[in-house]
Amino acid sequence: MELFRRWVLHNFWLKILSLLIATGLWMTIAPNQQPAEVAVRVPIEFEHVPWTLEISSTAIPEAQIRVRGPERLIHDLRATDIHAELDLAAVQAGERTFDLTAQQILRPRDLQVVQVVPGQVHLSFDTRMTREVVVRPRVVGNFVTGEQIAKVLVDPERITIVGPKQHVEGMDAATTDPIDVSGTTTQGTFVTNAYVSDPLIQVVRPEPVRVIVVMEKTPAVGSGH
Repeated sequence: MELFRRWVLHNFWLKILSLLIATGLWMTIAPNQQPAEVAVRVPIEFEHVPWTLEISSTAIPEAQIRVRGPERLIHDLRATDIHAELDLAAVQAGERTFDLTAQQILRPRDLQVVQVVPGQVHLSFDTRMTREVVVRPRVVGNFVTGEQIAKVLVDPERITIVGPKQHVEGMDAATTDPIDVSGTTTQGTFVTNAYVSDPLIQVVRPEPVRVIVVMEKTPAVGSGH
């Protein structure tokens, strides 16, 4: 009984109060520490891409990352908190397959990567190429009766493009957005943009394109000349 009084009854109500406080704290904190999972879709970031190379794959997949961790972290998680990275420092022209594993995923320290989809990424690489191509104006519309196009002037006449070598070599010209010359007589000046149809090709230093359409009278039928 002496031991019972010493260890149990001594400061009994203080011990009960401490127990209640500890229980309350556990009930408050514990739910937030329960494990939870979420899937986050993020773009794949390419690090250390050689300047002389271009990614020539037309479709680059996103990564779906499934992570597990404390519920409070999962609840506050944003897509920008997770990154999928591939190091391309050693790649050369051609095709290559990369494994996409938890080691390539940057995430908050207390989160565990459970699954990465896709598990592999297959990419094509080509040498970067720059060249000039002509700009071909695209003229549309209904001409005034008795009028026809005499000539079309374009400024600049050529633009510089850059991209994967195979794609750039297959591009012989850029076109302008449609230019509507309906109702134009004598001469009309239009400002538009050059358009390159291949999505893997970029225009170096894009700038507006000035197009001058010069009209002339249609030769009379039966004039002999």
